[in-house]
Amino acid sequence: MKRLRKRFKKYKIKISSLNFILVVLLVIAAFLSGMFASKVLDLKREQDIKNQQIYKEKQQKITLQKLQDKVIKEKYVFKIKWGDLGKKMIEDGVIDKTKFAMAVTGKNELPKDLDKYFLGGQNKIELTQANSQFWVDILWGLGLANKNEILEKGQMVEGGNAGNFASTGGWTIGAKQPMDIYSKYQYITLSEKQQKIVEEIAGNIYRPCCGNSTAFPDCNHGMAMLGLIELMVSQNFSKEEIYKTALAFNIYWFPQTYLDIAYHFDKAGKDYSKKSPKELLSKTFSSAMGYQTIRGKLGDIKWPALQGGGSCGA
Repeated sequence: MKRLRKRFKKYKIKISSLNFILVVLLVIAAFLSGMFASKVLDLKREQDIKNQQIYKEKQQKITLQKLQDKVIKEKYVFKIKWGDLGKKMIEDGVIDKTKFAMAVTGKNELPKDLDKYFLGGQNKIELTQANSQFWVDILWGLGLANKNEILEKGQMVEGGNAGNFASTGGWTIGAKQPMDIYSKYQYITLSEKQQKIVEEIAGNIYRPCCGNSTAFPDCNHGMAMLGLIELMVSQNFSKEEIYKTALAFNIYWFPQTYLDIAYHFDKAGKDYSKKSPKELLSKTFSSAMGYQTIRGKLGDIKWPALQGGGSCGA
């Protein structure tokens, strides 16, 4: 009997030990199972976050492409009479054609689609992203050389030396020195009323490379815009048509700026295309300070197929 009791007690201890081991194993299994389940959930959450990010990036690309198509048109054709202005500027030494061609194309000659603007008889202006630098430079020469009170009585001469600006000292593609052609030639004749319109419009159009309006054309884009405004006012285009045309040129000269502005409006639930060109060209949006304020809120946006904007040089 005593032997049976001892054996039973011995087996009982063994069973208890086995139970304990089983319990420990179950606890370990449960712990490992919990860890595995937690890891699976973490991986799923990470994948969900990645999928959401990929979806957001795809949606943003779609949005950016739509906005880009809305802002940057493939081509503009303006019924602006260019006539023989290019030819006259070469004859007067305002433009050295070889230097000009090198600045625009890197070659000694211009392609036919650009060279035609130096031959005379042109009754329209074609603007594309590819020829936007050509128009910066040729309009720069026009604005610089055409005689106008903005150059003779405005902010360009307030400091006593108009030759110290990027739009004057930076003119290196002429046959003559910049100040020898500054406001010298009567390429565009304006009535007193038309001159006031030029001054009004110039004061309302800004550019994102500077903080100044076109009424203070201290860089090449400002001087080019002045030439464009003078030309269109002399041909009796309406103010609305001039602002619309000026915006098209500014968009090609500074594509990043206006794409970002369009995105700024889109985020606010507003349609860029319904904004007036005059408003978009204002100090609030098109000046260097105005644009930088907008960009500071948006950050750096990677626009598809975006080509760089212009710099203030030939």
